[in-house]
Amino acid sequence: MLTTGAVLRGDRERLLGFDPSEHPVALQLGGSDPAQLSQAARIGEDFGYDEINLNVGCPSDRVQEGRFGACLMAEPALVADCVAAMKASVKVPVTVKCRIGIDEQDPEQALFAFTGAVKAAKADALIVHARKAWLKGLSPRDNRDVPPLDYALVRRLKAAHLALAIVLNGGLASIAQARAEAAGLDCPSSDKLRQLAV
Repeated sequence: MLTTGAVLRGDRERLLGFDPSEHPVALQLGGSDPAQLSQAARIGEDFGYDEINLNVGCPSDRVQEGRFGACLMAEPALVADCVAAMKASVKVPVTVKCRIGIDEQDPEQALFAFTGAVKAAKADALIVHARKAWLKGLSPRDNRDVPPLDYALVRRLKAAHLALAIVLNGGLASIAQARAEAAGLDCPSSDKLRQLAV
């Protein structure tokens, strides 16, 4: 994950460079300014990334101070503007990684409203870490383990949005578990995402 500031003003070869053997590879961006995300996405595409992903899941204090990551779960309209700006500037798939909610949000309401916004903005896929992020009171490490997982909520979300690729994330400790828990959900390859983006 790179911030838009790092991509726009940093050492791009050092930050964005990767070996061709790593394909397919996604660039995850952290930011909340649609114009800057649009520019950073275009730079990522020019570097050969197969997918551009928007981080709406990281709960760290530093990330919150930069107004990106999980705190954007409270601003679905802004996230939709960001997705739309990135979609307008690149041909590769634009995806979003999120949580099921933050703090006191009702996960069902928060996740469904958020998904409606990013779907309307034409996001190619939603990767859902199936637990809340607590922005106050838990460390980023604890946020990966302490809030309970709700895979059933992600399955209900998929049932309501069949045309949107929805990928399960969080707490999957083995390939066998991932296959079992992801039944009925998506695990799109970059090729499939590219087809969805066209």
